[in-house]
Amino acid sequence: MIRLFNTYSRTLEEFRPLDPAGREVKMYTCGPTVYSHAHIGNFRAYVFEDLLQRHLELRGFKVRRVMNITDVDDKTIRGSREAGVPLAEFTAPFKKAFFEDLETLRIKRADSFPEATDPREIGKMIEMIGTLLERGLAYQAEDKSVYFRINKFPDYGKLAHFDLAELRSTGRVQSDEYDKENIGDFALWKAWDEVDGAVKWESPWGAGRPGWHIECSAMATQLLGEQLDIHCGGVDNIFPHHEAEIAQTEGCTGKQFVRYWLHCAHLMVEGQKMAKSLGNFYTLRDVIAKGYSGREVRYALMRVHYRAPLNFTWEGMEEARQALARVDDWARRLGGKVEEEENVQPASALDGLRRGERPTSNVQHPMEEFEAALDDDLNISGALGILFETIRETNRRIDAGEIDASEAKAWLEWWERVDRVLAISGEDGALTAEILALGEARMQARLAKDWRKSDELRDELAARGWEARDTKDGQKITRRGGA
Repeated sequence: MIRLFNTYSRTLEEFRPLDPAGREVKMYTCGPTVYSHAHIGNFRAYVFEDLLQRHLELRGFKVRRVMNITDVDDKTIRGSREAGVPLAEFTAPFKKAFFEDLETLRIKRADSFPEATDPREIGKMIEMIGTLLERGLAYQAEDKSVYFRINKFPDYGKLAHFDLAELRSTGRVQSDEYDKENIGDFALWKAWDEVDGAVKWESPWGAGRPGWHIECSAMATQLLGEQLDIHCGGVDNIFPHHEAEIAQTEGCTGKQFVRYWLHCAHLMVEGQKMAKSLGNFYTLRDVIAKGYSGREVRYALMRVHYRAPLNFTWEGMEEARQALARVDDWARRLGGKVEEEENVQPASALDGLRRGERPTSNVQHPMEEFEAALDDDLNISGALGILFETIRETNRRIDAGEIDASEAKAWLEWWERVDRVLAISGEDGALTAEILALGEARMQARLAKDWRKSDELRDELAARGWEARDTKDGQKITRRGGA
């Protein structure tokens, strides 16, 4: 049973998707505002969301995930104006960089990355604003902008757990950037202003552009429907952004917008809030430039529970490097054990391993414990504890000569399943069960004198970055360019 902490109820709840069959999960995650490169605090949220998706998929769910790209708001317009280039030209390199950074951190691609400036999405925003006006939940003010009436939506404030009586509007807020000390009716449609330059769209209320909050409501419902299973983001999104999303969407549909709201805590740097003025503001590229790999950054951002504040330090990055070196060495030792003995294993035993059969050594593989830890609100500390305890114990047994090739291969298969969630496996030559299976198939083809099949499998290994060499001691598989 998967349990998740729902920000809305502030309790751990059993996860049950809306899908009648209980298999499909509709998940929306707030993406970047592309006015600059995303920083490591942003990526802490994106890595947490990736871990959540991967675990749900490991548990058999089909996740349909949408992540938006905010390419029009106060910040992007200000940036394009200062740069003296059109909005689309200003945001394009930051969009490209964002997708490159996702690859660096091994974050799975969402099914859709809708952009706020897409004409289809703008049309949906205008449609929703029209519905809110018709229902008296919005109004057009003297400045020609359209605002949401928070006092007409009694549930406003319940996600952030504010008393609506304390949130009575003291004025209207057109800017996207405000906090709980300056609350008012928020803008759904912003009337064109000269500072917007060429950034504008036509609407029934005059030329202008959408407010930040309505963008996400429109993109989420356009692609996933009126009701979602999971909506994620950082704690800084809870108010006002996610609060506004609930009010706008439920004001249009009359239905509960999201069943489970999940938010990750802030990232600190050396115990302080990350800020350019403090000289501790880092993008992913800044960290990579110091010699760290993407998977080391991923591990450092993932290893602390998502609801606990994460203190980013360079000592922590070194700890991540050492932890991954330990994983790599363990996988390499297991792979070496398989290579030592695979040439003398009976073909029937190898065939059984390829079919996924477990060895007859009665070894208890702790997959259930690993999955159960993540079932408990993504308890990553517990899951990593199981991994490293497994590494310690299997290394001890390798040293004692208690692990044979078949058991070593079974442990590699276990690790591959674990790594489907963690995505931290080595880039530096650790043999995997999949590569070993290809090598074994090639060896069998050679024994059968099926040279064509042998060559095809050699080429397949090469395409994956591995080299198969035939030596007097049997076949050896190494990283291309390696020893």
